[in-house]
Amino acid sequence: MTEYIKYFIEILTSVLMVAIFARVVLSWLPIGNSNHPVVAIIYQITEPILAPLRRILPRVGMLDLSPMAAIFILVIIARLVSAL
Repeated sequence: MTEYIKYFIEILTSVLMVAIFARVVLSWLPIGNSNHPVVAIIYQITEPILAPLRRILPRVGMLDLSPMAAIFILVIIARLVSAL
């Protein structure tokens, strides 16, 4: 049973990292601000992770560092789970 939980957490962290990366790339494109269903899904997946980090991390000029911090935290979680 613990192997299934470990595998689930590894997949979940990977999916979240891809979604955050996709959100960053979409923010650079004109479609990133549209009402496209795929963009809306990506924003719904990533906003619960990024919103708390935005309250903690200050913006550096026009840069939002919360996606980088979120990916860093997810990598740490994935490595801790895989080490178990």
